[in-house]
Amino acid sequence: MNRPLVILLLSFFLMWLATRIGVYFHNRRPELSEGERDDYNLVLTSTLTLLGLIIGFTFSMAVSRYDQRKNYEEAEANAIGTEYVRAELLPATDVAHVKELLRAYLDQRILYYRTVRERDLSPINAKTAQLEDELWASVRGPAVATPNATGAIVVMGMNDVLNSQGYTQAAWWNRIPTAAWLLMFAIAFCANAMIGFGSRTRHRGLFLVLPLVVSVSFFLISDIDSPRGGTIRVRPQNLESLAQSLNPH
Repeated sequence: MNRPLVILLLSFFLMWLATRIGVYFHNRRPELSEGERDDYNLVLTSTLTLLGLIIGFTFSMAVSRYDQRKNYEEAEANAIGTEYVRAELLPATDVAHVKELLRAYLDQRILYYRTVRERDLSPINAKTAQLEDELWASVRGPAVATPNATGAIVVMGMNDVLNSQGYTQAAWWNRIPTAAWLLMFAIAFCANAMIGFGSRTRHRGLFLVLPLVVSVSFFLISDIDSPRGGTIRVRPQNLESLAQSLNPH
């Protein structure tokens, strides 16, 4: 599901194949009677309606997950930027170190969003985990040494930074279930087979319309639902803007 172009080609071939199977069985039996044609049209209409509802529902799921990833990117940028300012409340000896760690952490988060290949994530995740440990240690020490309200504010801000990364990771793992994909393919296959079975025309070009429309719909859903493999991806605009403000040179 991380390769929307493969979904497009595979679904188009399967839908076209289903149509040809329907035409094959149509040619091997007598023409439907008027009563049978009415019943057949009722079943076909119901199947196409169900297919449209399933595709619309799945598209809505993909869009909501895309919006969720965008919102968490914005939340990450806000959390890091806020903590960068709150670092001024730490003892003077710790301010520069914490800010340097936050800038390095911000760079890793931007790399996480920009990376396309899954196999390139391992070093980024490892470096991110290391920086998170160092960031937490950098604010825990002063907070334990001098417990006060100011230190608690800095600790809460760092907690928001670490939590926002976890929320983002969960949002990127939240994908359309495989069962939903299988259901869509099954209903679409049956619908195309019924189109071919009930056909009354010899123009083969007409049999490509529904397979093309369905496959393009599947491609769009897969593209939006794929955080890295699609062309419609969440860009780290807020994180990049924050990085530019923290590193003006």
